[in-house]
Amino acid sequence: MPDLAPAYDTELPQEKLVKRLCTILSDYLDQPQIDEIVRAYEFGARAHEGQFRKSGEAYICHPISVAIYLAEMRMDSNGIMAAILHDVIEDTPISKQDLSKIFSKEVAELVDGVTKLTKLNDKSRAEAQAENVRKMFLAMAKDLRVIIVKLADRLHNMQTLGSMPNKSKRRIAKETLDIYAPIANRLGMNEIRHQLESLGFSAMFPLRHTILKNAVKKARGNRREIINKIENTLKVHLKQSGIECDVLGREKNLYSIYQKMLQKKISFNDVYDVYAFRIFCNDLDACYRILGIVHNLFKPIPGRFKDYIALPKANGYQSLHTVLMGPFGIPIEIQIRTYAMHRMSESGIAAHWLYKSDDQSAKFQDRANEWLRDILEIQKSAGDSIEFIDNLKIDLFPQEVFVFTPNGAIIKLPRGATIVDFAYTVHTDIGSSCVSARIDKKLVPLQTQLENGMTVEIITASWARPNPLWLNYVVTAKARSGIRTYLKNFKQQEATNLGRRLLEKELQDMNTSLENIPPERLKQLLKSNSMNSVEHLLENIGLGNKMPFLIAKQLMQENVHAAIKLEDNEKPHSSPLIIKGTEGMVVTLAKCCRPIPGDPVIGFFNPGRGIVVHHHECHNKEIRKKQNSWLDIEWCKDIQGDFPAEIRIELLNKRGTLATIATTISKQESNIENVSVIHQDDRVSVDLITLTVKDRVHLAKIIRHLKQLSIVLKITRVKA
Repeated sequence: MPDLAPAYDTELPQEKLVKRLCTILSDYLDQPQIDEIVRAYEFGARAHEGQFRKSGEAYICHPISVAIYLAEMRMDSNGIMAAILHDVIEDTPISKQDLSKIFSKEVAELVDGVTKLTKLNDKSRAEAQAENVRKMFLAMAKDLRVIIVKLADRLHNMQTLGSMPNKSKRRIAKETLDIYAPIANRLGMNEIRHQLESLGFSAMFPLRHTILKNAVKKARGNRREIINKIENTLKVHLKQSGIECDVLGREKNLYSIYQKMLQKKISFNDVYDVYAFRIFCNDLDACYRILGIVHNLFKPIPGRFKDYIALPKANGYQSLHTVLMGPFGIPIEIQIRTYAMHRMSESGIAAHWLYKSDDQSAKFQDRANEWLRDILEIQKSAGDSIEFIDNLKIDLFPQEVFVFTPNGAIIKLPRGATIVDFAYTVHTDIGSSCVSARIDKKLVPLQTQLENGMTVEIITASWARPNPLWLNYVVTAKARSGIRTYLKNFKQQEATNLGRRLLEKELQDMNTSLENIPPERLKQLLKSNSMNSVEHLLENIGLGNKMPFLIAKQLMQENVHAAIKLEDNEKPHSSPLIIKGTEGMVVTLAKCCRPIPGDPVIGFFNPGRGIVVHHHECHNKEIRKKQNSWLDIEWCKDIQGDFPAEIRIELLNKRGTLATIATTISKQESNIENVSVIHQDDRVSVDLITLTVKDRVHLAKIIRHLKQLSIVLKITRVKA
């Protein structure tokens, strides 16, 4: 009689996964390489022993699952080993040096690239996340396998989110949708992007995901007949033309339906009303022939054709897109591409491992490296990790426009890009020195937004410098980063120059100069103030972080380490600092009292901003409290330029009153910057007008002419 006792499976889940991994690897790797991967698994299993995931399975199952994804992409042996070991530095006592000795330096570098930074306790979660992404991009620049491993790791984490608390689910899903899915898209890895988006959407908005899923299921039955009819019509006509190809109905994924509903503010029925098809063929010539056939079969909708074969997307994606008006007035979206283009669109940068012989995979590699070079340039000039992430997000969501240089070269830019974005894309130096531009040979302002097909010529000048106002309308990360870097360096230089002037003035009052200070004493001063150079000290003086009088007093003492206290009755400045009011970013005119040349003025040290110039009669309570932060200053005698001043004017409330006021001010060679109405009734209007003047005499002349108007009841200058 046969034994009917149940046969128990004694094999552990991780052992089953390793067998599956080895089966996949045997298709493309040699046995010695597979043996080395098994050795990495055994090492990882020992390192993670006793560790379990939230689901209860042994922790080692996660890295093996990640390695299986990569094996399906035909990743090389070092990449597979890095996937198996990707958490050992972060979650076990094993160090990078240990991995380097036991395996190889290459494997250790890959694992370190994927490893999160751990010593971030003093930072917020947003800063920690930003710092980790920044580290990952630096590692990516050295080796693109880092991001492939990271994306596979994230995909498996998203597939096993079920046991996590809801708050953690939403946080991880948000990070996936904000950073990792767009990176997969930017690297052309559409297959992994769609999976990340779908999983991220269901974890972030479970209710919306369920409602949309049910709506699609319900609508699918009604559509089947129409899809079959259109598909058969396309197949018959293409077969009659003798073109070998495949036609497939394409189902939009839920996240793209949701995004379209949000962006275009349309209902589900309006999005799902578009019937989408893909046509695959063998060569490039057939793509354009198929396009002609489908345009002949159904009427194309104007403005809805895109040739991504001649002009590929930034991530290398190639295809012809067209929208046609099908039977019963139904819009049909058709994508036409070769089989090779389709493989590349799904695998992107991973095609480098999947199809090594293919020239197109090398192009993907070059595009990815070019993008990473741009990202590295941005990260070098980013002030902190949060700023880097902001710039990265701008770069990760491009909807492109294509414009031409005067030589006919094509430049790709995100939608909404301006002349300044174009200039910085061509070269950072061109962006920094642009003054105007010609579009199709016509002069245009720098904030002009670019559209497809424009020919753009940049006009530069050697004296031109980036303007802070450009930050209001540039959209590319490269332009934003270039402008910020210049302004940061410019402010440092200005602060250093002002600091030198202030310190020299104080030393001059003490009958000496910076040159006469013994180097040893200067060195002691820098050490006592924790400064690494004289320039650093001067910059801090210029920014108002250090008082020049106290630094000068310290330099005049034998013992510079002695603490110095400024007595209340001690006047630190015997001669005033001469200013022009146009020194730039470290000498600013206060908006509370708006001083102009000719006014008695006083300077106030504002830490981090430098000197803020106030009117002597300013009633700002904050500066009145801090008497030791004052500085005597005077206007330069031959001062030039326009300065804002504010007047309060009471007018008869009649039609055309403001026009009369504006005309009178304009005749006196002044511009109105702002007008605000602070009170108005049937008879009287009280307005505040900000206008530009040369000095006090110019302002007095304008006020005199305004007083002569019959509509003006009262006029005064606002000083506080």
